[in-house]
Amino acid sequence: GGGEAPVMPSAATLETSEAPPTSETPAQRAIVATLPAPYNTGDPAAGEAKFAQCRSCHAVVKGAPNLTGPNLYGVFGHKAASVAGFDFSDDLKNANLTLDAPTLDKWLQNPKALAPQTKMTFAGLPNAQDRYDVIAFLATQKDQ
Repeated sequence: GGGEAPVMPSAATLETSEAPPTSETPAQRAIVATLPAPYNTGDPAAGEAKFAQCRSCHAVVKGAPNLTGPNLYGVFGHKAASVAGFDFSDDLKNANLTLDAPTLDKWLQNPKALAPQTKMTFAGLPNAQDRYDVIAFLATQKDQ
């Protein structure tokens, strides 16, 4: 005996919440396509979902205030430690990093490897595709 419950309409909802359809716009796809390989394989919609764990410290909305960490809207491609009104560690200010895809990849994997005295307590994302997705998401979070 299978003992399976009949399929309820809510099962479709559960499936879509596990694998949301890509909600990226053509403009976002175009931005991701300009990233160097392998970062151009990132999925901004998946990256947005993975960014949920970052939202406890970071906003990523134009004009939003800094939280425990700086607002990350529009930071992709800019100098690290340059968000106005945020008190960055001297270590990060002096690291002279540009937040491009390769640098963000290293940062997201292990922030303390790039700035040992960073105030960011995040341990890192070990999975490379997770990092590519978050990078794709951050790359699209800017004025288009």
